[in-house]
Amino acid sequence: MSPFRAVQKAIFDALVSDAAVGGLIGDRIFDGRPTDAAFPNITFGPAQFIPDETDCIDGEEHFFQIDVWDRSQGRYGPAKDMLFAVKSALHDAELSLEDPYAMALVEVISSRVMKDPDGVTAHGILTVRALVEWSGT
Repeated sequence: MSPFRAVQKAIFDALVSDAAVGGLIGDRIFDGRPTDAAFPNITFGPAQFIPDETDCIDGEEHFFQIDVWDRSQGRYGPAKDMLFAVKSALHDAELSLEDPYAMALVEVISSRVMKDPDGVTAHGILTVRALVEWSGT
């Protein structure tokens, strides 16, 4: 498994196991957005990584966009609550990665809420930064 995918799996696992996140969205966390998904839900959006290598340790800096979606008559409050729950579950969390990878840092670096063009859906966007290391490659 690539480090990129290992980080996403760790983030997914943290969100699925968090009681506050589950209380707001149940198990509706998706990699990409299904067209028939019930609201509210959370999806993984665009992501990127930047290599960060030294002489003895390989590493990458990862950025993940996590989207929250709600249709409570276009109100922003529920989406803000979901963003807060996701931030609380992830910011400075001690996430475990599959060997040979180790998470050096995970932090939430930004979030925002907006109304989708449909005029009904509140869309929250949260950006997560993670530093991953491994050795022996």
